Amino acid sequence: MSTSPFVAEKVSQTASFVIEENIETVFPLFDAFEERKWEKSWNPKLIYPETEVIEVGTTFSVDGHGEEDSYLWRVIQFDKASNLIQYFVSTAHRDWTITVSCESIAEDKHTKATVTYTYIGLTPKGNELNRHHIKRMYQHDLQDWKQAIDAYLESLG
Repeated sequence: MSTSPFVAEKVSQTASFVIEENIETVFPLFDAFEERKWEKSWNPKLIYPETEVIEVGTTFSVDGHGEEDSYLWRVIQFDKASNLIQYFVSTAHRDWTITVSCESIAEDKHTKATVTYTYIGLTPKGNELNRHHIKRMYQHDLQDWKQAIDAYLESLG
């Protein structure tokens, strides 16, 4: 009786949205610690360094849900001049990258944010979780992110 060997699956999706605010205001909101301002359920727990700064190597954990107890996050790219940040996230079943790039548009009065999630399954369960999570993440093409950021910025007056 032979079993089929495990085959890792990769799934990736990208969406963009426009925030009616300048890039100097918008890009920092994708910093893991600044995200708390527009996503109230977001609660990263810092591991490295000792203070909440974003740089390559910044590492933190986030409580999981369902079949995954926690997610380990690390900043693997951060280029403030290019308005690009990339996170690597891992669990026992899967890992993924989240890449956020921002560009200034409309005479520097608006910001286009482009977000790509790329998942790789490390186990059959990971492949299954990835298919489910990417579908859920992009069910509204990240317009829920746009609405949350818009609401936060509006609350500032």
